[in-house]
Amino acid sequence: MSQMASPRTDERAAGTATAATAGAMGHNLPAPPAVAQASRRAAMSVGFYRAAWYKLRRDPVTLGAAAVLGLIVLITLIAPLITEHVLHTAPERMVRGPDGRFAILQPPGVGYPLGTDDLGRDVLTRLLHAGRVSLSIGFLVAIISVVIGTAAGLVAGYLGGWVDDLVNAMIQLISNVPFLFVLIILSVLLRPDVMLLSVIFGIFSWPGTARHVRGVVLSARSLEYVTAAQVLGASSWRIMTRHILPNVANIVMVVAGFAVAGAILGESALSFLGFGVQVPLASWGNMLGGSQEMFRRAPWLVYPPGLMIFATVLCVVLVADGLRDALDPRVR
Repeated sequence: MSQMASPRTDERAAGTATAATAGAMGHNLPAPPAVAQASRRAAMSVGFYRAAWYKLRRDPVTLGAAAVLGLIVLITLIAPLITEHVLHTAPERMVRGPDGRFAILQPPGVGYPLGTDDLGRDVLTRLLHAGRVSLSIGFLVAIISVVIGTAAGLVAGYLGGWVDDLVNAMIQLISNVPFLFVLIILSVLLRPDVMLLSVIFGIFSWPGTARHVRGVVLSARSLEYVTAAQVLGASSWRIMTRHILPNVANIVMVVAGFAVAGAILGESALSFLGFGVQVPLASWGNMLGGSQEMFRRAPWLVYPPGLMIFATVLCVVLVADGLRDALDPRVR
């Protein structure tokens, strides 16, 4: 009996050894098809912002516009260093020519690369310092508009009811106030500076941001993930900031970009009419407005600020459009 059981015992022991060896080397065995496919999906899945960056870096137009815009911002930020250590002048200092006299309305040449204005001031120096003013107004207006408009749109769209009615009433009130009339009154009573103009532009521009955000929130609050968060007991603040706000990021980016561009163009138009940034403080708008009567006599006073306004606004719009596409999950 023992001799007949021995072969079976040997086979059982061999099977046990084989199973132990396979268990020890399980990581080298091929996984089932379903497990392998799930692993591949997990490896290919990326976060929301990582996917946005992947799409953004494949957009050469947006990257080029962002590089040009970054260069413009950098040059305007270091404008005092450039004018002091390279150009050796100041925005309000009158330039003297080789003969010792003030260089008034001199075309571009040695010592003044973009010429001089009717008071003998270097145009390049004033252009660099004017960019600081115009860009400051643009970005301050965008910050004010986005912060107030996004908050108002989120609250009105998600909560609804009397909150929505109150926000809509404020939007209608501000939209029906004549913007130019208010600026004319303030320019008579006060002397508008960069901060005051930025606040005025921001107050009159946030209703547009609120409208866009409210429309997206109204459609997003009825989706399944919002309902699931409500069922799980999440607070309204958490749902608005953690679940709904990322879905309106693309709209906010576009609105912010157009707010920057609109503020720069608006300041230029108001300076052209005499209600913008007041001299002697230089901005691209009042440089362009002050040279309108000298277009034929001194065209070098018109083209530099006009080209800077055009290039900056174009780059801002292209970057905003590219960010909208990158942050929109529906765009492939």
